[in-house]
Amino acid sequence: MAFLNIKHLKKSFGANTVVHDFNLAVEKGEFISFLGPSGCGKTTVLRMIAGFETPNSGAIEIAGKDVVNLKPNQRNIGMVFQAYALFPNMTVAQNVAFGLRVAGKSKAEIDATVKEMLGLIRLEHLADRYPYQMSGGQQQRVALARALATKPQVLLLDEPLSALDAKIRISLREEIRAIQQKLGITTVFVTHDQEEALSISDRIVVMHEGRADQIGTPFEIYNRPASRFVASFVGTLNMLEATVADPQANRIDIDRNIVTVTESLSHYAKGQTVTLALRPEAVSLDARKNHDTSLDVTIDDVHFLGSVIRTRATLGKNRLSFDTFNDPTQPPPERGEKATVHFAARDLLVLKD
Repeated sequence: MAFLNIKHLKKSFGANTVVHDFNLAVEKGEFISFLGPSGCGKTTVLRMIAGFETPNSGAIEIAGKDVVNLKPNQRNIGMVFQAYALFPNMTVAQNVAFGLRVAGKSKAEIDATVKEMLGLIRLEHLADRYPYQMSGGQQQRVALARALATKPQVLLLDEPLSALDAKIRISLREEIRAIQQKLGITTVFVTHDQEEALSISDRIVVMHEGRADQIGTPFEIYNRPASRFVASFVGTLNMLEATVADPQANRIDIDRNIVTVTESLSHYAKGQTVTLALRPEAVSLDARKNHDTSLDVTIDDVHFLGSVIRTRATLGKNRLSFDTFNDPTQPPPERGEKATVHFAARDLLVLKD
């Protein structure tokens, strides 16, 4: 049985429904990311788990207990906010101890837990500082320690890294993941950053217009997107327009190039227009890679980026972008040059709406 079980969750504000029949089963110790653009409903679902919003219908179960009608402080949940929400008049140690004091823990237990949490985030030496005396990354680590101090059953993180610069974000997300794995705490992480979600999650929930478009591992989400939205939102993608040439043989026509795909086209009609997805890293100019599909293109632009060469090409009415590693022995193609690109048929996906 799932440790965090969300069933048929729905939330409306007036006539506007922002979460539609949301379902998710999270195992104990799993790290789940809600990924999607602003307004997709991911933070609303998080706030309903926390108890800050009440669903119109549905159930939220933690360890088999429905918590929908419980107040936030009755759910044994830790939450880290985007804006840190540290108490400015309290030291680091006092901020971490706050929840423990509210819970009526003894001084000895509070002191021991604060020491443990500050050691976990490696900020023991800053215990007596105030938030304004610390960097944004340090403040966010204190917020994490405060959320973990009460030993919550579930940890919720609402875009906790969005206010930090890129370098600190990378190091802190790795630190959050390491701490989560060490403690084995069930975690739900909200982000609009696809790289963040792909790099630290056990599974990702890609949300769109209040619905979970796809739930899967980072590998599944990236390599086998279940919808057009997921394919376009996660990673860089080439979208190619084509027509079905022979649905029984799974053959398509891309600008008079007949290509066989690995997906079944039996439910399509001959001549029907379809959209294909192809990741840039699946495309190569190197014919030696044993790829089974080739297309003739015209080179439009070549951008030398050091270790990577980014190329854009035209194939009839379609545009194709691909990245290749710099090879000092092989100069890149010239603009206007004719070239042949190669890829594996399995990497060509037929997108569903």
